[in-house]
Amino acid sequence: MSEPINPAASVPAAPDPNEKLVKVFDSEQESEAMIVKGLLESAGIDSDLTSGSLVQDMFPGLGGMIILVRERDAESARKLIEENRRAVPAAEDEETAEMDVIQKPKQL
Repeated sequence: MSEPINPAASVPAAPDPNEKLVKVFDSEQESEAMIVKGLLESAGIDSDLTSGSLVQDMFPGLGGMIILVRERDAESARKLIEENRRAVPAAEDEETAEMDVIQKPKQL
């Protein structure tokens, strides 16, 4: 005989609405925030990406994107973000291609 299937066992637990979330990252660039969110998700850290523009009435000029994680995941998330920031060279450190300017010969 087949064993009874428990449908509740396959349903993930609902998130706790009272669970404290903390900010681990913010950026003016949505694309940068999306990359960091993907990095956290790939490490198994649930995160919430929200717009910082919600506070425009109180703090004009502030905006961008904010990433929130569960308080218990905050330290791991910050460490992961910092490790990956160091792995990517800063724009000033990148080598750039240089070209020699060749002057056209003077026409007689």
